[in-house]
Amino acid sequence: MNLSMEWEYMAEASVEDDLCTRIRRSEQALMAHHEAVLRTYGLTMTQYMVLLALSREGGMSGSQLARSCGVTQQSMGSVLTNMETKQLIRRQTSPVHAKVQIATLTDQGRALLDRAYQEVIILERALTDAFTPSEHAALCALLERATTVLIQQTRHATVPRRT
Repeated sequence: MNLSMEWEYMAEASVEDDLCTRIRRSEQALMAHHEAVLRTYGLTMTQYMVLLALSREGGMSGSQLARSCGVTQQSMGSVLTNMETKQLIRRQTSPVHAKVQIATLTDQGRALLDRAYQEVIILERALTDAFTPSEHAALCALLERATTVLIQQTRHATVPRRT
Protein backbone atom coordinates (compact mmCIF):
# COMPACT_ATOMS: atom_id res chain seq x y z
CA MET A 1 0.00 0.00 0.00
CA ASN A 2 1.52 3.33 -0.98
CA LEU A 3 1.55 6.31 1.36
CA SER A 4 -1.37 8.18 -0.24
CA MET A 5 -3.57 5.05 -0.19
CA GLU A 6 -2.61 4.43 3.43
CA TRP A 7 -3.47 8.03 4.33
CA GLU A 8 -6.88 7.72 2.64
CA TYR A 9 -7.57 4.54 4.60
CA MET A 10 -6.49 6.15 7.86
CA ALA A 11 -8.58 9.26 7.15
CA GLU A 12 -11.71 7.14 6.62
CA ALA A 13 -11.21 4.81 9.60
CA SER A 14 -12.72 5.64 12.96
CA VAL A 15 -10.23 6.82 15.57
CA GLU A 16 -11.72 4.25 17.95
CA ASP A 17 -10.50 1.51 15.58
CA ASP A 18 -6.84 2.58 15.88
CA LEU A 19 -4.80 0.17 17.97
CA CYS A 20 -2.89 3.01 19.62
CA THR A 21 -6.20 4.61 20.63
CA ARG A 22 -7.43 1.35 22.16
CA ILE A 23 -4.19 0.87 24.09
CA ARG A 24 -4.37 4.46 25.35
CA ARG A 25 -8.02 4.06 26.45
CA SER A 26 -7.13 0.90 28.37
CA GLU A 27 -4.19 2.65 30.00
CA GLN A 28 -6.37 5.63 30.95
CA ALA A 29 -9.04 3.36 32.45
CA LEU A 30 -6.40 1.46 34.43
CA MET A 31 -4.79 4.65 35.73
CA ALA A 32 -8.15 6.21 36.64
CA HIS A 33 -9.08 3.12 38.65
CA HIS A 34 -5.74 2.90 40.45
CA GLU A 35 -5.67 6.64 41.18
CA ALA A 36 -9.21 6.51 42.64
CA VAL A 37 -8.28 3.57 44.87
CA LEU A 38 -4.92 5.00 45.91
CA ARG A 39 -6.36 8.45 46.65
CA THR A 40 -8.27 6.89 49.58
CA TYR A 41 -4.87 5.96 51.04
CA GLY A 42 -3.32 9.37 50.41
CA LEU A 43 -1.05 7.94 47.71
CA THR A 44 -0.30 8.92 44.15
CA MET A 45 0.37 6.25 41.55
CA THR A 46 4.10 7.07 41.63
CA GLN A 47 4.21 6.79 45.42
CA TYR A 48 2.46 3.42 45.25
CA MET A 49 4.93 2.25 42.61
CA VAL A 50 7.82 3.33 44.87
CA LEU A 51 6.38 1.37 47.80
CA LEU A 52 5.84 -1.66 45.57
CA ALA A 53 9.36 -1.47 44.09
CA LEU A 54 10.98 -1.11 47.50
CA SER A 55 8.95 -4.03 48.89
CA ARG A 56 10.12 -6.25 46.03
CA GLU A 57 13.70 -5.02 45.55
CA GLY A 58 14.73 -3.74 48.96
CA GLY A 59 16.77 -0.53 49.15
CA MET A 60 17.02 1.49 45.95
CA SER A 61 18.53 4.81 44.93
CA GLY A 62 16.43 7.66 43.60
CA SER A 63 17.82 7.02 40.11
CA GLN A 64 16.84 3.36 40.26
CA LEU A 65 13.36 4.25 41.48
CA ALA A 66 12.94 6.91 38.79
CA ARG A 67 13.75 4.34 36.09
CA SER A 68 11.51 1.75 37.70
CA CYS A 69 8.57 4.17 37.92
CA GLY A 70 9.11 5.88 34.57
CA VAL A 71 9.63 9.39 35.93
CA THR A 72 12.52 11.85 35.89
CA GLN A 73 15.10 11.89 38.66
CA GLN A 74 13.97 15.40 39.59
CA SER A 75 10.36 14.24 39.97
CA MET A 76 11.46 11.24 41.98
CA GLY A 77 13.45 13.49 44.34
CA SER A 78 10.24 15.38 45.19
CA VAL A 79 8.26 12.14 45.55
CA LEU A 80 10.84 10.67 47.92
CA THR A 81 11.03 13.84 50.02
CA ASN A 82 7.24 13.79 50.39
CA MET A 83 7.23 10.11 51.26
CA GLU A 84 10.00 10.57 53.80
CA THR A 85 8.01 13.40 55.43
CA LYS A 86 5.03 11.02 55.67
CA GLN A 87 7.40 8.44 57.23
CA LEU A 88 6.63 5.89 54.49
CA ILE A 89 10.30 5.53 53.56
CA ARG A 90 13.64 6.32 55.10
CA ARG A 91 16.75 7.37 53.22
CA GLN A 92 20.28 6.64 54.27
CA THR A 93 23.62 7.35 52.67
CA SER A 94 24.86 4.48 50.53
CA PRO A 95 27.83 2.65 52.04
CA VAL A 96 29.33 2.55 48.53
CA HIS A 97 28.71 6.13 47.29
CA ALA A 98 28.58 9.00 49.77
CA LYS A 99 26.44 11.17 47.47
CA VAL A 100 23.79 8.48 46.89
CA GLN A 101 20.81 8.07 49.18
CA ILE A 102 19.22 4.62 49.45
CA ALA A 103 15.48 4.52 50.16
CA THR A 104 13.91 1.71 52.14
CA LEU A 105 10.39 1.06 53.40
CA THR A 106 9.44 1.91 56.95
CA ASP A 107 7.01 -0.28 58.88
CA GLN A 108 4.40 2.42 58.27
CA GLY A 109 5.11 2.36 54.52
CA ARG A 110 4.86 -1.43 54.38
CA ALA A 111 1.57 -1.40 56.30
CA LEU A 112 0.10 1.24 53.97
CA LEU A 113 1.26 -0.72 50.91
CA ASP A 114 -0.32 -3.90 52.28
CA ARG A 115 -3.68 -2.15 52.78
CA ALA A 116 -3.64 -0.44 49.36
CA TYR A 117 -2.50 -3.61 47.60
CA GLN A 118 -5.52 -5.50 48.94
CA GLU A 119 -7.74 -3.17 46.90
CA VAL A 120 -5.49 -2.85 43.84
CA ILE A 121 -5.35 -6.64 43.48
CA ILE A 122 -9.15 -6.77 43.12
CA LEU A 123 -8.85 -5.24 39.64
CA GLU A 124 -6.06 -7.64 38.69
CA ARG A 125 -8.25 -10.57 39.70
CA ALA A 126 -11.27 -9.16 37.83
CA LEU A 127 -9.19 -8.73 34.67
CA THR A 128 -7.76 -12.23 35.00
CA ASP A 129 -11.24 -13.67 35.52
CA ALA A 130 -12.53 -11.88 32.38
CA PHE A 131 -10.41 -14.20 30.20
CA THR A 132 -9.89 -17.91 29.87
CA PRO A 133 -6.38 -19.05 30.81
CA SER A 134 -5.40 -19.31 27.13
CA GLU A 135 -6.88 -15.87 26.36
CA HIS A 136 -5.02 -14.42 29.34
CA ALA A 137 -1.73 -15.91 28.17
CA ALA A 138 -2.36 -14.71 24.60
CA LEU A 139 -3.25 -11.19 25.77
CA CYS A 140 -0.10 -10.98 27.89
CA ALA A 141 2.02 -12.13 24.94
CA LEU A 142 0.32 -9.67 22.58
CA LEU A 143 0.77 -6.78 25.01
CA GLU A 144 4.47 -7.65 25.38
CA ARG A 145 4.84 -7.66 21.60
CA ALA A 146 3.01 -4.33 21.32
CA THR A 147 5.22 -2.85 24.05
CA THR A 148 8.34 -3.99 22.20
CA VAL A 149 7.14 -2.31 18.99
CA LEU A 150 6.26 0.89 20.87
CA ILE A 151 9.72 1.02 22.47
CA GLN A 152 11.43 0.36 19.14
CA GLN A 153 9.40 3.02 17.37
CA THR A 154 10.13 5.52 20.12
CA ARG A 155 13.86 4.89 19.68
CA HIS A 156 13.50 5.41 15.92
CA ALA A 157 11.53 8.62 16.47
CA THR A 158 14.26 10.08 18.68
CA VAL A 159 17.05 9.43 16.16
CA PRO A 160 17.53 12.46 13.89
CA ARG A 161 16.64 11.70 10.29
CA ARG A 162 19.18 12.26 7.57
CA THR A 163 18.01 14.52 4.78
